Amino acid sequence: MSYLTPWKPEHVGLARKLVEEAHANDGLAPTDIERFWADQEIAKEDPFGRDIPQPAFGASLTEECVYAELGVEEDLWRYAHDPDWRVELNKAFNDRAERIVGRRLLSEERPDPAREYPPVKGLHDVFEARNEWRDQSWWLMQCVRNEEELKALLDRVEQRDVRRFILPANWDEERARLTALGIRPKLYRAQRGPVTFACSIFGAENLIQLILTNPGLAARFRDAILRVMLEIARVLDEEAGCTQQTAPHGFSFLDDNCCLLRPDMYEFFGLPILKGVFDRYSPDPEDCRYQHSDSAMNHLLPLLGTLNLTRCNFGPTVTVAEIREHLPHAVIDGAIAPFTYCRNEEENIVLEFLRDFDMAGNRRGLNVATAGSINNGTRLTSMRLLMAAVQRYGRYD
Repeated sequence: MSYLTPWKPEHVGLARKLVEEAHANDGLAPTDIERFWADQEIAKEDPFGRDIPQPAFGASLTEECVYAELGVEEDLWRYAHDPDWRVELNKAFNDRAERIVGRRLLSEERPDPAREYPPVKGLHDVFEARNEWRDQSWWLMQCVRNEEELKALLDRVEQRDVRRFILPANWDEERARLTALGIRPKLYRAQRGPVTFACSIFGAENLIQLILTNPGLAARFRDAILRVMLEIARVLDEEAGCTQQTAPHGFSFLDDNCCLLRPDMYEFFGLPILKGVFDRYSPDPEDCRYQHSDSAMNHLLPLLGTLNLTRCNFGPTVTVAEIREHLPHAVIDGAIAPFTYCRNEEENIVLEFLRDFDMAGNRRGLNVATAGSINNGTRLTSMRLLMAAVQRYGRYD
């Protein structure tokens, strides 16, 4: 039984049949691999396309999955900082992936520091927060703990010359050198969402209390975040040689903590930041307006619907049917639970796909993916099982 709704009996039968066939074939679910990837090329171009043969597939395994697949102890720091070890693991993983899912999924290229720009400071740097490596991940640490400290921080932020602050001392020299090689600096088109960002640097309880008891200061905090974001984007656009007319459109937010705010609180604090950025960088109907929030934020769907999101990835308790009601034009990434995938719960992987495909129906716009990250523990055989389910039970023709 699903943690959302009871499984349909007919879906249970289909899932069990496919899993049994996989077990009878050394764990490899029956799949026409070449046809699957050919159909995927068509579907990913436009998941809403009327002529796509099957829904798009976005559940390919990532670099986080090398450890369990290869039986190697997880070490994300070494993986990020030891390119020789990373390439060794990726090649071994890709050898298995090519046999099981028909594709080499991970990069086997070594970075070339001589072709990389020096690091540019981000929004959290402008707000004087720092990232710390803890428990195999980076954590943005709280830097202000009360309203007086927040006021003082905002005083400094509002006086800060963003361009001078975010660009390193050797920027002009390196930009000239790399531009001559045809390498342009990266643009700023994605950001930790406003609620998650504010919770990180001020504290979740503090932010909620601030919005409820001191809306004037909360509005100042909100407006400072928006202003700095737009200024960082403008500066990096100019450094890449882009004008307002030529700058690429599209922006993405990752805002897990948005679920902590009531709709009226989110409408006051988070929504204006998204709207301000989208108005500048995603003004046209087809522009990317993306929100990721792998949390139970169903209550915010009506508000996000006012932004005309074109793509979204929400928590596993937010159903495809609910999303489609409020976001009719958004490609839905998900909503297979990441823990279903990484625990390799074979029947449930198929059942959750069948549920989502059934909810999406002929309206299409479904990208078969997890509602959140694909985590270590997920096996290539589970990816192949999901591919087989898409191919067998998700045909549009």
